[in-house]
Amino acid sequence: MQKKEIVRSVSPFNNELRLKGFNVFQIEEDSNAVRNYSRKDFYKICLTTGESIINYADRSYDMTGTILFFANPNVPYSWETLSRSYVGYTCLFSEDFYKPSDRTESLQHSSLFKIGGTPIFKISEEKREFLNGIFRNMMVEQNTDYAFKDDLIRNYINLIIHEALKLQPAGNFDQVKNASHRITNVFLELLERQFPIESIDRPLQLRTAQDYANNLNLHVNYLNRAVKEITGKSTTTHISERMASEAKALLLHTNWNVADIGYALGFEYPTYFNNFFKRITGTNPLAIRPTEVS
Repeated sequence: MQKKEIVRSVSPFNNELRLKGFNVFQIEEDSNAVRNYSRKDFYKICLTTGESIINYADRSYDMTGTILFFANPNVPYSWETLSRSYVGYTCLFSEDFYKPSDRTESLQHSSLFKIGGTPIFKISEEKREFLNGIFRNMMVEQNTDYAFKDDLIRNYINLIIHEALKLQPAGNFDQVKNASHRITNVFLELLERQFPIESIDRPLQLRTAQDYANNLNLHVNYLNRAVKEITGKSTTTHISERMASEAKALLLHTNWNVADIGYALGFEYPTYFNNFFKRITGTNPLAIRPTEVS
C-alpha cells in the first residue's frame, strides 16, 4: 500500500528528536506551572530540584528536594510545579533508540517504567552531583561526531537506571484517593494519545478495552468498572466514539480514500469500517466527505 501522510508543522526540536530518537536538555528556572506531558513514543528521565506534585497513573506524589523521575509514554501524567525555582535535566528517548536489538529487555517490563512500578526516587545531594554529571556528559556527547556516541549515551542511560534500582522508592504518595477517577483519567489520556492518525503506515494499535487494559497493566473488568462508574459510558463506547471522531477528521481534512481511512483505524476490510461508522454516526463515510475530495 502506498504511503500517505498528513502534512503538519513540526518544530525543529521535534524533527531532531524523531530522527535521532534521543534528546537531552537542561531545565531552566521557571515560575509556578502545570504541565501535561503527552509526547508519543518517548520515554523520559528527569532529574529535578524543587517542590512539585506529580500525578502518575493512580498515585499522587508530593515531592520536595531533588528527585529522579521515570516516565512511560503509555502512562499519562501531569506535573505541577509549586516552587518558583525549579531546575534540573531531562532526557527523552524512544524504545528503538534504547533497544537496538531484540535481546535487550523491553522498557515496558522495567519496574521503573511500568504502571505498577515506582517511577520516583528521592536523591541526596551527593547523588545529585553524580547524576548531574551523567546528564551533562550526555548533553556533550549528543553534539559530537563520535561514531559510537549512541552506544555511549545508552550506557549513560543504563547507568542512571542502575543507580535508581539501587535506591529505595519514594514513599510519600497518596494511592487511590479515588481509584476510579485516576484509572479513568489514565485511560482517557491514553486513548487521546493514539491520535491523530498521521500515516497509513502506522495504523491504530489500541482498538479494544482489552488492548488498553493490557497497556495499563490492569484487568479489563477493573478498567471497565472504573470508566463506567465515572463517565457513565463503557470503555468500548469511549474508544468507538473517539475512532469515529478521528474518521470524520480524516474524511474532512485529507484526500485519503475510505478504504485507506478504514485501514488506518485498524479495519481490515472497507465494509467493516463502513458498518462501524454508520453504527456510531448514523450515516455512511461518503455522506460527510466534501465533494472536492470524494
